[in-house]
Amino acid sequence: MTLHLAEGSANTVISDRELAELAAGVYRDLGARERVLVVPPDFTRYHSRAGILTRATYDHFGGAVKDVLPALGTHHPMTPAQIADMYAGVPADLFREHRWRDDVVTIGEVPASFVEEVTQGIWREPWPAQLNKLIWEGGHDLVVSIGQVVPHEVIGMANYNKNIFIGTGGSRGINESHFIGAAYGMERMMGRANTPLRLILNEAERIYCGSLPLLYVQTVIGTDEAGETVTRGLFIGDDPECFEAAAALSVEVNFTVLDEPIEKIVVYLPPDEFKSTWLGNKSIYRTRMAIADAGELIVLAPGVKSFGEDPVIDGLIRQYGYRTTSEIMAAVDANDDLQENLSAAAHLIHGSTEGRFSVTYCAGGLSREEIEGVGYRFGDLAEALAAYPMDRLRDGWNTINGERIFYISNPALGLWASADRIQYRRV
Repeated sequence: MTLHLAEGSANTVISDRELAELAAGVYRDLGARERVLVVPPDFTRYHSRAGILTRATYDHFGGAVKDVLPALGTHHPMTPAQIADMYAGVPADLFREHRWRDDVVTIGEVPASFVEEVTQGIWREPWPAQLNKLIWEGGHDLVVSIGQVVPHEVIGMANYNKNIFIGTGGSRGINESHFIGAAYGMERMMGRANTPLRLILNEAERIYCGSLPLLYVQTVIGTDEAGETVTRGLFIGDDPECFEAAAALSVEVNFTVLDEPIEKIVVYLPPDEFKSTWLGNKSIYRTRMAIADAGELIVLAPGVKSFGEDPVIDGLIRQYGYRTTSEIMAAVDANDDLQENLSAAAHLIHGSTEGRFSVTYCAGGLSREEIEGVGYRFGDLAEALAAYPMDRLRDGWNTINGERIFYISNPALGLWASADRIQYRRV
């Protein structure tokens, strides 16, 4: 197992051209390949620089790239326009759609004894190692998994083998992984590399994937003083060291710890990226450790028009709503539909305020009745945008009409916490 490249720091800026050149250098060292599969993220990770790296992979290997399989998880398939935008220069006919209910194979199970031990008894069942059949049966001599390492609500830090086992995983594996994370507790995991679920995925890869020619290409993305996204790091390898090095840098770059809890946070959800609360609730996940008791989160969501990315999950969210953990756990025990869709139950827990703070959702495509029906406060989008004009807000502390607020222009790019909840660094 090898760490091929570890480049970057909290102050590094890697240009798109340098990023492509660094990846190409590793590919040259690997030698020629005949059948290459690329597994990048979907459009919800637009800022990951995966588009640049997928193009660099195609430019280097050329006709040897036979398939590109975006790691959709349970998300909507990418549209032709999204593919053309994010992956400009890569032939459209190479792209394959991951269907998480149909296109998977279970390659084995992580033993129940291991799962019980690492989850501290929260989950006592064997965990199914599932992935897309194309990865397992496609006959590729290189599988390039591309993505961004960033704090994550389900597993602590996104990417690495999550891109394979969850991003191209199946119904049972995704459902159980999300529920394990929710039951263990987001605030115990976010910003940490070696969480119970990560240990389970690492064990699955160790046991079953020794013959898979996996290569992980991972970025760390930050923002500069102007609020523009920049690449802070690139890590390429096939072992946990590669991921852990990227995760350590991501904590420096993406984890903002403040001296005091915040009374009011305003989060903007870029409409081309966030079209559902399934994705848009990153505004809750990533800020909950920073919000003061009885504080308020205002979510400006012009593109949000549904709750789930999947019709079944959308219906479950509407039916049960974002209630407290105890209420959702009781609903799981009492209802087969939630037991069969544990990722939806986990999402409901993740999106709950637990009664500690309030969420005002200003969605462009959901009515007052719909928003209030799932347990949030309704906010009129036009009125909210007038009260918090985009051209006057900058990431961080702002004073608008005499009111002090904390503004976040895209919650997918970081994690925020007050120092009394977690100790990393202060700003």
